[in-house]
Parts: sequence; structure tokens; C-alpha cells
Amino acid sequence: MTYRYKVAVVFLLGFFIDCVNIFMSAVAMPSIAAQLQVSSAAVAWVANAYILGLTLVIPISTWLAGRFGNRQILCASMLLFSLAALLCGLADGFLSLVFWRLVQGMAGGLLIPLGQALTFNLFQGAQRARISTLVMAVALLAPALSPALGGAIVDHSSWHWVFLASLPLSLLAALLSWCWIKAERNTPPPRPDLRGLLLLSATLGSLLLCMSLYGSGYPPYQALLCLATGLLFAVLYRRHCRGCEQPIVDLQLLKNPRLGLSVGIYYAIPGIFTGVNLLSLFFLQDSLHLSAQHSGMFMLLYAAGALLAMLACGRYYNRLGAARLFAIALVLHSLGIAALCGVDSTSDLPLILLAYTLMGLGGGAGANTAQTTALLDFAGTDTHKASVIWNINRQMAFSLGAALLLMIYNLLLRFLEVIPAYHLSVLLAALAGLMPLLSLNRLNPPKDSHAPLDH
Repeated sequence: MTYRYKVAVVFLLGFFIDCVNIFMSAVAMPSIAAQLQVSSAAVAWVANAYILGLTLVIPISTWLAGRFGNRQILCASMLLFSLAALLCGLADGFLSLVFWRLVQGMAGGLLIPLGQALTFNLFQGAQRARISTLVMAVALLAPALSPALGGAIVDHSSWHWVFLASLPLSLLAALLSWCWIKAERNTPPPRPDLRGLLLLSATLGSLLLCMSLYGSGYPPYQALLCLATGLLFAVLYRRHCRGCEQPIVDLQLLKNPRLGLSVGIYYAIPGIFTGVNLLSLFFLQDSLHLSAQHSGMFMLLYAAGALLAMLACGRYYNRLGAARLFAIALVLHSLGIAALCGVDSTSDLPLILLAYTLMGLGGGAGANTAQTTALLDFAGTDTHKASVIWNINRQMAFSLGAALLLMIYNLLLRFLEVIPAYHLSVLLAALAGLMPLLSLNRLNPPKDSHAPLDH
């Protein structure tokens, strides 16, 4: 095996482990909430902490690699990931579980961007397209298989093994990183904007905590205090950006219509889907009494629909244009969410199947089109800055989508029974998912919009 394929194997293995940890743990949430006696809004922090850790480390991974070496950072990240996975599996309290998930996310945030950069630098032209296809395949395979596998583990053992199951793969990734990655050091890049990174992370953490507290029945003043703190950190970060030459996230780039709209699309589709799927897992297991394995298997349909949509978008992107593809994706995705409003019992299984298929079609089309559109207008160093925004936004969308929908559901439970509260929550999610339709006119006509891509 040539060196570049060894690097690709390390990256793809790490990427697979990261995706599995996000989606496999989701199906175990109801069991974790029941055993550790926490609310559905609070247990979302098992996922939020992981994604917050990713967000915290992604912007500084390149600097760390330049400072300590690619092989050392890749190997250390997987060893730390393995240790955190072990301690998550052994956790007997909610706070310790959330803490080690944060550490696990930070470890994963080191490998993913660094491994991707190393791999894509070694594959150029048509060969890069092949690697991109493999990355897309992993991104579909992990969400398709891991929920059903995680459900089987929960049903036949316990939720602890959902975290322990990744240990063999993460240890293998650490071993391959040390054996296959060349021991070379690059010139350390300029010191990253650590102050900006802390302000950004504090903003996200405060907003997530606000929604979690408000939806879990805590006194309103606590949630309002977290909201005020988050807004204060956001204002401080905005002021910090004005006086910083290289901010960790250059907010000025969001004025670009394609990047700005693509960011919004990611909240409306993958972000909202994360919340809908997590809420549905609780509803299917706690209210309809489906097993964890059965409720996780619906992701197979989602992945199949997403694969078909991604292939179609790759073929028709230049012909139809981003605006039309976005419109189709938003409508399909919201129709799928709205179909869940008719689910009252296990006899409505065909409706659940239809809902996940439609959400997969819309999710695949929306994510693929956003990924292609977001960075079209950027070149040189601006491409890297825009890429940082895109990757951080992608992680934030998952956390905020889950926290917001669980907050709405828990608030509705104060006034409604479980089934009506679930129906109204997903209906509101479906309507919120259509909001970017109002902004599609920001995109240029198709011929002008895709001139850079065609060139």
C-alpha cells in the first residue's frame, strides 16, 4: 500500500469512529436518561458535550500539528479518544459521563481536520474526487449502521457498551497513525486566536445551557441568566473580531450570500433533523415501546434516501442551480418531518418509513448542495477562513437543533399529553425548516452563480 493510501485509511477510520460515536450514542439516550434519572433535555448534553469538544479543538488542530508533528498529534488524539471512551463506558454518574464526552469530542476534533488536510493534499485532480466519494460513503455508512447496532447493544446489554464498543477501532487508529504517518514537523503557523476561541465556545455553551435549563423545568431566571451570559459573550466576540487581524471565525465572511445561506440551510435541515430524530427516539421507545434496535433501524431508510439525493445533486447541480435544489431539499425534508404528525401507535409504521425516507432525500440534497455552494466564492487564505466557519457551524447546528427541539417538547408537556406534544413539536420543526425559502432570492441566477465552478 502506498503512503498516501495509508494516510487515507487512517483518516477514514478516524472519521468513521467519529460518526459512529455521534449516531450510536443517540439511540442510547432514552436508556441513559432512565438509568441516570435525568430529563430528555438534560441527557442531550451527552451529545452536546461531544460536539462542543469538537468545536473547541477544530480551529487549533493545524497549529498543534505544526507545533508537535502530524504523527504525534494523530496518535495522541486516538489514545485520548480511547481513554475517554473507556471512562464514558465506566461512568456511573451523569456529570462524569458528560465530562468525558467533552474530552472525547476534543480528541476527535484533533484527528478529523488534520487527517482530512493530510489526505486531500496527497490526492489531486480526479484522484481527490475518488477520496471525496469514499468520505461520502463513510458519512452515509456510519449513520445507517450505527443506530441499529447501538440499539442491539442497548437491548441485549447496557448503554455502557455503546461507548466501549469503539475502543478496538480507536486503538487500531492510534497504532496505524504511529506506524504509517511519517515523523515530520512543519513550520509552526502563527499562534491561533485563543481568546476568540474561548469567547466563541462560551457563547455556544451558554446558549445550549439556557435551552436545556428552560426545557427541563428549572426556574426561568436561571435560563435567562444563561441567555444573558451567552449574548454578552457574543457581543464580546464581535468586538474582539474588530481588533483582531486573524480572528478564529471571521464573521465578515458571512456577508457572502452563498456562504451565509448555506450556513442557514445547515441549521434548517441537518440541525433540525438531529433534534427531530432524537425526539423521535424517545417517543418510539418510551411511548410506542419499540426496542432501541428497531427505532435505530429507521436510519437505514434515511441513509438510502440521502445517498440517492446526493448522487442526483452531483449530477444536476450545474443544470438546476443551488436555489432550486435548496427549495426541493427544504420541501422534501419538511414533508418528511410533517408526516410524523400522523404517528400515534405502532400500526403507523408505514408512515414512519415514509417520513424517514423523505427526510433522507431532503437531508441528502440539502447537505450536499450546501457543501458545494458554501465555498464557491473564496480563494487563497479566505478559503481556509470560510472552511473554519463551515466546519464549526456544522457542529453547532447539530447541538442547537437538538437542544431547541427538546426544549420545545418539554415546554409543551406542561400543557399537553405526550402524543399531542410530540405532534406539535415536529409540526413546528417542519415549519421552521421551510424558513430559508424566504432567502433563496439572495443567490444569483444559476449561470452567474456557478461560473466559478464551471471555470
